[in-house]
Amino acid sequence: MARPKAAAASSGSGGCLAGWGWDLMLGSIAAFYAVMAPYTKVEESFNVQAMHDILYHTYHIEKYDHLEFPGVVPRTFIGAFVISIFSSPAVFVMRLLHVPKFYSLLTVRLLLSFVTLLSLRLLRVQVKKKFGHQAEVFFVILTAIQFHLLFYSSRPLPNIFALALVNLAYSLWFNGSNLCTLQALIAAAIIFRCDIILLIGPIGLALLLSRSVSLLEAVKYCVSTALICIGFTVLIDSIMWRRILWPEFEVLWFNSVLNRSSEWGTHSIHWYFTSALPRSMLVAYPLCMVGALLDRRIVPYMLPVFLFVVLYSKLPHKELRFIIGSIPMFNVSASLAASRLYNNRKKAGWNLLYILMLGAFLVSLGYSAVTFMASYNNYPGGYALKALHEADSSVKEKMVHIDAFTAMSGVSRFCESEYPWRYAPILQNILRRNKFPLKNFRKGISPIY
Repeated sequence: MARPKAAAASSGSGGCLAGWGWDLMLGSIAAFYAVMAPYTKVEESFNVQAMHDILYHTYHIEKYDHLEFPGVVPRTFIGAFVISIFSSPAVFVMRLLHVPKFYSLLTVRLLLSFVTLLSLRLLRVQVKKKFGHQAEVFFVILTAIQFHLLFYSSRPLPNIFALALVNLAYSLWFNGSNLCTLQALIAAAIIFRCDIILLIGPIGLALLLSRSVSLLEAVKYCVSTALICIGFTVLIDSIMWRRILWPEFEVLWFNSVLNRSSEWGTHSIHWYFTSALPRSMLVAYPLCMVGALLDRRIVPYMLPVFLFVVLYSKLPHKELRFIIGSIPMFNVSASLAASRLYNNRKKAGWNLLYILMLGAFLVSLGYSAVTFMASYNNYPGGYALKALHEADSSVKEKMVHIDAFTAMSGVSRFCESEYPWRYAPILQNILRRNKFPLKNFRKGISPIY
């Protein structure tokens, strides 16, 4: 009688490995990207510095970076708090062992990637339940050979914090939990990215038109969720910013009402469809269109997400990260097309299409490798500071001025070393004592000693 039990135990462990194997594969790729390109750019600076300050300055808010360099618009601390709280045990041990702060940066980034991939797992499980095992397999493969989604998964951008909630919303949507879908999207919009309202609109309208939710229920649940989220973000962020504010409302006012986001560059109205999505989705881009034609089940889900990108295209300032939440849903549609081609690969006509698809998979993989190499060399400031630390190991006190370009291309407070190295904040105090104009310092004009 022992053999059946052993067989059952073996089957259970095998099922567990099969269930988590795809997640381990995606996690390994995302971790590789994070470790090989550990530095961050200016778009990530707020959350990176916030996580550093929470971990290293704790309740001494007067020492926090955002009070001296507030940025163009305020951002919420909630995402930084969540990641920092769960990272704090590991960072505490590293501080006791005097491990360089750089490894704390890796810790918070890997944890953020874990959260993002956990949300992708929830979506993957629902894809399997709704569309089958083959669709799940191709969903994972398509995600793995795309560079941007996994590369961005560990990037501390407001868009990535919101992406976790958007993926959760998609999984709830596939599961039939329609009101919870709206609640997850509202939380993402109010706390992390106000532009998610462009996704809430089409999805909410689709749910109402299909009578999946009633208007009264939707209003009741959405308003209550919105009020709770507004109260939460106003409470936390008013304390941290030392004034009453709702960060994403100020972002919405700046970007949409004042339309000042265009000061950071503009693209043509079709840029998302002709440049951003083709480069980020690769072979999945044409496949997602084919999937909508071959499997009508995905159309009610894909159409609202497509309208989200259309609505976002009206804003002049465009970046891929703004619509990154659309890629997982488009990948689901692409996985259905790939699954259909796989199932019919032995039929006349279909076999050629299947071979072309496999070739496109390989081309996409090669493109992602080239893109990674370009991104690897895209952080000169971080590499320069690392080289400086390695070049001088003497114990003599050294002062380093971080100019604007360096701070925008890889350097954060996580990159700072302990004594004898001193950086911009202390150097500024010295400059004040020597009456050096700080406006010149901030412009990148270094004093000569």
